[in-house]
Amino acid sequence: MNQKPILDVHEKPELSKWLLFSIQHLFAMFGATVLVPLLTGLSPAVALVSSGLGTIAYLLITRGQIPAYLGSSFAFIAPIISANALGEPGAAMVGTFLAGVVYGIVALLIKSFGVDWLLGLLPPVVVGPVIIVIGLGLAGVAINNSMYVNPGAAELEYSFTHISVALITLAITIFSTIFLKGFFKIIPILIGIVGGYITAYLFGIVNFQPVLDAKWIQAPEFMIPFASYTPSVSMAIVAIMVPVAIVTIAEHIGDQMVLSKVTGKNFVKQPGLHRSIAGDGVATIIASLIGGPPNTTYGENIGVLAITRVFSVFVVGGAAVLAICFGFVGKVSALISTIPSAVMGGVSILLFGIIASSGLRMLIDNKVDLGENRNLIISSVITIVGVGGAFLQIGENITVPSMALAAIIGIVLNQVLPGKEHAHGEKEVDTTKTSHTEKSA
Repeated sequence: MNQKPILDVHEKPELSKWLLFSIQHLFAMFGATVLVPLLTGLSPAVALVSSGLGTIAYLLITRGQIPAYLGSSFAFIAPIISANALGEPGAAMVGTFLAGVVYGIVALLIKSFGVDWLLGLLPPVVVGPVIIVIGLGLAGVAINNSMYVNPGAAELEYSFTHISVALITLAITIFSTIFLKGFFKIIPILIGIVGGYITAYLFGIVNFQPVLDAKWIQAPEFMIPFASYTPSVSMAIVAIMVPVAIVTIAEHIGDQMVLSKVTGKNFVKQPGLHRSIAGDGVATIIASLIGGPPNTTYGENIGVLAITRVFSVFVVGGAAVLAICFGFVGKVSALISTIPSAVMGGVSILLFGIIASSGLRMLIDNKVDLGENRNLIISSVITIVGVGGAFLQIGENITVPSMALAAIIGIVLNQVLPGKEHAHGEKEVDTTKTSHTEKSA
């Protein structure tokens, strides 16, 4: 990037501009961050608080050197739903905690041995198809939310009104993504939700009463371990959450490379991947301790950095503080809770499709040759096992779900099949050798 930044990483803006710049980041993350808890049965207010606290922790761990905002991770939607289905109070939070621990372990290993071992374990030919599985595996959630009056009911009731609202919401989101310019192009999810909400209200499927009844200042419904529930670790929770954490770590590395290009710095080298991954892990552990979904760095906010050229960590930190404050505004939380499932479904059709397409894009960008039989076999098996819903039942209490099973099989196939040199494709991966020489950071 040849353009000079308007504000560099450590520059502090004027107070009036500071607030406006931080609000931009808040808007960019808002739609996606509240969508995850709405789809998984968690509290949107808690998700806002956990994203703010997680971002502040991330900034501290990375020594204020990486201007990244953290929000709810879409990769964990299906695992959280599966964990909740176990019937154990707090099961999803225990799984979220374990995912954060995995981040910490990987960060320690990267600090000690560099990152090449991780890239060898998770090359594009494995990670790409797994991301495709994550997106396609959520297709049913998006369609059910779009078509039915109550997508969680035992007997589903088709509604032409709901599917109409979903399709209009989808159209608004697509229009915003393609035709809007500047900052508005970065917040198509938020624009789609607002437009869909107005449409749903006109169609008569919005109950605004909870907003009128809510207090302005109200504590979110935190889930605190040993207070709200007694944590219990099981192999089922481990099997559901841990494999997905490995995949999101690979995504994290990609985010850091993109962020480095946008800002003209090398965050992979300084402060190092071990710090940024540890930051993600601590943010996710914080979320697990208060009832929020796992956190991850947000592409939407990287887009804000690219457009505004404002790289200041003070601006990102300001957005984190605003998110925490929003979590305690009762009427905001109540308003979010009144968003009909059809609106969420309409946005999700595009969003989950983009997740799947980003996996395909990873294969294309890295020029992974599917003409190589070993690459074709790995990607094919991962996709069918994951999308087909295969699972592994071990005894009465241990189930390895399809997404986790697909990832495990892909990793094993990549290790045992000959021709591993083809797994990364033709594109060189710049890790800047974060090995023993950078351990002093």
